[in-house]
Amino acid sequence: MSESDTPEPGETPSAEELEAAGQSAMFGGEEAPAEAKPVAAAPPPTGESVQPYRVLARKYRPQTFRELIGQEPMVRTLGNAIERDRLAHAFLMTGVRGVGKTSTARLIAKALNCIGPDGQGGPTIDPCGQCEPCVAIAEGRHMDVIEMDAASHTGVDDVREIIEAVRYAAVSARYKIYIIDEVHMLSRNAFNALLKTLEEPPAHVKFLFATTEVDKLPVTVLSRTQRFDLRRISAPMLSGHFAKICQLEGVDAEDEALAMIANSAEGSVRDGLSILDQAIAHADLGGDGKVLADRVRDMLGLADKGGQRRLLTAMLEGEAPALLEEIHKQHSLGVEPLSLMRGVMDLVHKITVAQIGGSESDAPTQEERDAIQTWSEKLKAAQLHRLWQLLMKGHDEVRGAPDPLVAAQMALLRVLHASDMPDPGSLVKQLEEMMATAPTPQAGPASGEGASAPATAQALDWRELVERIEHKFLGLGSRLRMQVRPITVERGKLTYSLADGFSDNFTSELRDALNQITGDTWEVAQQDVAGEPTLVEREALERAEAIERMKNDPLVAATMAAFPGARLVDEDPRNAPQENSPPWSRSA
Repeated sequence: MSESDTPEPGETPSAEELEAAGQSAMFGGEEAPAEAKPVAAAPPPTGESVQPYRVLARKYRPQTFRELIGQEPMVRTLGNAIERDRLAHAFLMTGVRGVGKTSTARLIAKALNCIGPDGQGGPTIDPCGQCEPCVAIAEGRHMDVIEMDAASHTGVDDVREIIEAVRYAAVSARYKIYIIDEVHMLSRNAFNALLKTLEEPPAHVKFLFATTEVDKLPVTVLSRTQRFDLRRISAPMLSGHFAKICQLEGVDAEDEALAMIANSAEGSVRDGLSILDQAIAHADLGGDGKVLADRVRDMLGLADKGGQRRLLTAMLEGEAPALLEEIHKQHSLGVEPLSLMRGVMDLVHKITVAQIGGSESDAPTQEERDAIQTWSEKLKAAQLHRLWQLLMKGHDEVRGAPDPLVAAQMALLRVLHASDMPDPGSLVKQLEEMMATAPTPQAGPASGEGASAPATAQALDWRELVERIEHKFLGLGSRLRMQVRPITVERGKLTYSLADGFSDNFTSELRDALNQITGDTWEVAQQDVAGEPTLVEREALERAEAIERMKNDPLVAATMAAFPGARLVDEDPRNAPQENSPPWSRSA
């Protein structure tokens, strides 16, 4: 390379120049012969370029139990077991994804095999992280700590290898440890093959199982392990954890943005760190590198908190055009209808909790906290519960609808129209007030007023006689109820007329029946004079009078006034008027 070809500082030489320079150095600065021109490899890059980028979930994986957030009860139990030398031979870590099951298994492996910086230490809940076992386990290269993914090693043959290997002592560690991730993926035969070894393993062997679906494990396996249920990490704890990581990474992030990420993580540290990684990369697109709430909201497709409040305001105030406009605006910004419903439900839940707790909400912004506080003081508990039920039903409809947007619009409009309806407690109170101020109804004329007392007594006697006849002569009794209008009912004497539309003459049959049931001799005659109503007619009139009295009741009157168009319905289908029934039978 000539002096004129020397690259300027900061300029990268070309591949041809590097090749020429390498050849010149190999041959003492002379030109390499044509038949022997080996290609010299470029010098390996140095500095940070050697290290590939590690995602946050791997970079900040806990290396000590102190760094394992949200699992204090488990750490305390393990610490006590190690201190008292009461270690189980098999541990089972369960929980949702990303809460630290595999990390916990590795920490237990380090805790059991740590020998301390001086090489004289024993099992400890605070492994040093400096001794060879700690370093090797952290780097995943310790030969006595075997990690196996049960999802890709599900058969009996894979378990048989473990059974054969446990007979041999650990090579350099205190314990030989098997970490089996997603252990529920093992086949039934594989579980059965492992049972005996799992129940009575050699003293130098420990099994550490991790699973997200503990209900799929056989009971025989569960009974042979010490189980730890790792908790979901709360959103505030996740938000604080992410804030510390942003500080270590030199990234500026808004509290509201971190709260959104924490809520979206749903209790999973790994999911939250993956979202945070994406949010940091998304923030770089803006040029300032700051993780802003608006950008995170757009990235995740979340409903705007301000939009949620506007939606709820429109629903509570009955503003249908404003509601539809806000739904359209949120959808155009990329918010999914199901996420929209979930956001409004979350707001109603926060208002309810704030109302019950009587304290300020834990919302990320002061504006949202003020709005929640105002609603919690303005709305009644019954209204909030009704809102929740309606939104829950709408959420289910949107999730299964062929067009989620249309389903969300209809569901929220239904909530809007139902929001101004009084709750049952308020309605009862209104009815009681109306009842207290309603005028007392005047008693109407008694049934059959103007008729003589003997006629009333005769009607009662007639009913009693018919019931006695009906008990012995069912067919005759039924005809008497419908057809006979009694005129005179005295002991031993009966005169009657027939109801309109009937022409039967059963005088002799009636006389014989009365003679048999009373033991007396009766005179029975049919006349053309109008008599008392038949028993069927009387029952219809009595039912009509009862309904009229019910309508005049103050409570019923108040209810009818509160619900215009309401009507009384007889629940007994036998009382329903037939198509061709006479007018007097249609009083209900």
